[in-house]
Amino acid sequence: MKRTYLELSQAVGAHKFYEVIVDGKKLKIRYGRIGTDGTKSEKEFASEEAAEKEANKKINAKKKKGYADAVMGVRKKRAISRRSIPSGGGGGSSSRKPSKPQKSAPVLWKFDSGSAAFGIYIDDDHCWVGNEAGRVFKLDHDGQVINQYQLPNGVKCIIADQDWIYVGCDDGNVYDLTGKVARIAYEINENIDIYWLDISNGLLGVSDRSGNVTTINHEDEEQWTKKSKGTAGWMVRCDEEGKVYHGHSGGVTCYNGANGEKHWHQATKGSVLFGWRMENTVLTGSGSSHLELFDNEGKRLGEMKADRAVYSCASSPNNDFIFGGDSSAHVYCFDKDEKRLWKLATTCGSAYSMQYHNEKLYIVTTHGTLTCIDASETAIKEAQEGKVPEAVKIAAPKAVKVVQTEVVETVATNNANGIIVKCVKVGSKLRVRVLSDGFKKDWNVQFPKNLRAEGAEFVVDELRESSGGFYRVYGNIYRLGG
Repeated sequence: MKRTYLELSQAVGAHKFYEVIVDGKKLKIRYGRIGTDGTKSEKEFASEEAAEKEANKKINAKKKKGYADAVMGVRKKRAISRRSIPSGGGGGSSSRKPSKPQKSAPVLWKFDSGSAAFGIYIDDDHCWVGNEAGRVFKLDHDGQVINQYQLPNGVKCIIADQDWIYVGCDDGNVYDLTGKVARIAYEINENIDIYWLDISNGLLGVSDRSGNVTTINHEDEEQWTKKSKGTAGWMVRCDEEGKVYHGHSGGVTCYNGANGEKHWHQATKGSVLFGWRMENTVLTGSGSSHLELFDNEGKRLGEMKADRAVYSCASSPNNDFIFGGDSSAHVYCFDKDEKRLWKLATTCGSAYSMQYHNEKLYIVTTHGTLTCIDASETAIKEAQEGKVPEAVKIAAPKAVKVVQTEVVETVATNNANGIIVKCVKVGSKLRVRVLSDGFKKDWNVQFPKNLRAEGAEFVVDELRESSGGFYRVYGNIYRLGG
């Protein structure tokens, strides 16, 4: 058996390994972030010589990209921090009297993802949930599974940027789920202990444990990093105007996304534990049990009080209703005049993240459930009287294999149906440009770095223009050959 172990570790950027094993006629490959088990694949060839030939081809290709021989275990893995709910459902002052037992929320259905979940995104068509085991599920609005992905590491958050769905994970990768295979859209610097992510028009914002906020462009290149007045940046939100809102232990700070210039800063009642952006406002939830609403110029519009630390928050259109989830497994609703309308028990753990959509409040919890709560006036009134529907319980399907982001199906040139792009050298960097007619030939295409090889041609389902002067792939990617 012949083993080759390579690593690519940069001061800013990649921190990956690639292992190739030739075991007789079998070629075994393992790759991923240093310190993780990575993704595995195995293929059997007609002879040992054929397996060795393919192995050498893959090793040489990696070395051309900067990988070098290394000793396994010398470099350490990325630091990973996850939010934890204090024991006993705390989060407020220890002197606070325990609240009265609360009636239950009108839960319509609960989808059990299998482990604690942070990632959630809801739109008109689908409900997305991602958990600490790296499982991502695409559901309909009745909680039935349409599709699922198994990513290599735990999910931190699920975010949407226009029609793109992105999943940020513990391994520092941000995956694009618009095609049938998850593709790596961004690879975040190994030195960043990621807390939260957001994307707008291809600009990625990353907040971290140290209280920094970093932006990364569509070519996966860091633009700027700013240190806040606090630590523990659990909130980052990016808007269509290019502003980046950063929530941390010292409050909320707003930056210009293009250059990092600070627009404004506002202190909050406690450390920011979650943030939500709606239209021209920003909502924060804090460890001091407060929800605070600001406009996009930093003016304080409202302040609401829960009974425990607020771990998640959301709002309805026009901020008619403000929602919060606390550390003792309750959800709250306030009106725009800051009046508390109700507080009800989730029945499924504390809400790590939440989103409101069409009179439903969706939460993902410490128990690993995506829960749909009927937040209509009628349903809430009945719940306050002790009348709730029997919740439909839905179990996750059998797990699928871990996604192999480097595997690309090859199609013949005369059989290609889509837009053709090519990887070319521009200065010292590999860029992807469009070959097909009808597109700007000098625009770059946002494209997975782990698929790029000089001279390689690909066919993609669709390209869409970004306001930043580049194209984004929407849908599937195929290697062109033959």
